[in-house]
Amino acid sequence: MEELSVFPLPEPKVYTVSELTEAIKEILEAEFPTVWVEGEVSNARRPLSGHLYFTLKDEGAQLGAILFKNSQRWLKFEVQDGIKVICQGRLSVYPPHGNYRLIVEYIEPKGYGALQLAFEQLKQKLSQEGLFAKEAKKPLPLLPRRIAVVTSPSGAAIRDFLRVLLKKFPNVNVRIYPVKVQGNGAAAEIARALYELNRIGWAEVIVVTRGGGSLEDLWAFNEEIVARAIYASKIPVVSAVGHEVDFTISDMVADLRAPTPTAAAEMIIQKREDIETFLSDALARIPLSLKKQINTHILHLEHLFKRLQGTKQRLTYAQLKLDDLWQALVKSFNYKKQAHLVRLENLTQRLLLNHPARRFKQLRETLIQRQQALTITLQHLLQTQRQRLEQMQSSLQALNPRNVLKRGYALVFTYPDEKRLIKSVKAAHIQAPISIQLADGTIKARVEEKYEQKQEQ
Repeated sequence: MEELSVFPLPEPKVYTVSELTEAIKEILEAEFPTVWVEGEVSNARRPLSGHLYFTLKDEGAQLGAILFKNSQRWLKFEVQDGIKVICQGRLSVYPPHGNYRLIVEYIEPKGYGALQLAFEQLKQKLSQEGLFAKEAKKPLPLLPRRIAVVTSPSGAAIRDFLRVLLKKFPNVNVRIYPVKVQGNGAAAEIARALYELNRIGWAEVIVVTRGGGSLEDLWAFNEEIVARAIYASKIPVVSAVGHEVDFTISDMVADLRAPTPTAAAEMIIQKREDIETFLSDALARIPLSLKKQINTHILHLEHLFKRLQGTKQRLTYAQLKLDDLWQALVKSFNYKKQAHLVRLENLTQRLLLNHPARRFKQLRETLIQRQQALTITLQHLLQTQRQRLEQMQSSLQALNPRNVLKRGYALVFTYPDEKRLIKSVKAAHIQAPISIQLADGTIKARVEEKYEQKQEQ
């Protein structure tokens, strides 16, 4: 049977994790160089790097996204959790984590203009901080003579403002602080002008104004930096931006909102004729007001006089009662004074009797007496003990064995230990060495013979 030849199968390509991730990255970036994605924002966060990280999600999936810091300079609204957006960007893979995400290059809110959303977000934020509160509004002076205007010197707004203002009150001093009122850098210039005018302190009123335009044209007056500069101003600020239908954040923060630049001039300076009419009416009302006040005071004084007549007797009685009370008070005071003096005298006597020097002398005398008594007692006790000791010594001397030996007696001990006293002849053995102790010394001997003494019957 013919043998079948076996061809070896090709070995599969084995990728490392890095190689596979890099291959997927190349495919994704090549396949999706630009993509538009719609979704809801969640987990939005901005770490210290300034990059904006968030997640786009819908009912079935989610996609990580990042908007780098340098791409945020055109961002007008705040990307927050819960808003729906449309993003344009490119897909990429981050090899260390092995996940893909969208690198966002453009983002806009869905169904809501970006500028309008930014306006509402800032409006809500500043309202919660109290920048729109009525109690924060400063009143305008009645007749300000120094007015500073922050605006573009070439716009129609400043011409209309000056025309109405100088017509009503030609003696007013006006200084124009030229700034950009739209475009990049306009908000920073407006805010810097407000801070500088407050630092100088020349103006009594500051007017921030420009003519009408679209939301984009007026956007510099909706920037947070301008709103905070107006709120921080110590000088009252009037906002006159756009037409009557235009409302900006500056209008809400300012101390007074004028619908147009022309209206701002009319609201700041009242007509001279109106002021003269007001003063004439006030002067005419002064005599009538004074007469009324004088009559009121006269009636009040008459009423007080009547009450005073009725209180004269009560005042006399009160004076008499006051004298009685005064006498009683003096008497009581003298009595208590005398009682305190007696008590003080008693305390003084007690103090003298118990004076430390007197007490010390008494204790010293007591101590001397007790020392003398103790000395006598000790001497008597010592004499008694000395006599007792002498008696005991006499008794001991009488019983001393050595005194008996002096009378010719002797003590016989075993030898050589000399510890056992031989009291009987029976205890002595023939030829046994013995030690005989006499009064003046000791004799060493040996037993040669022994004789027992018969006891008498």
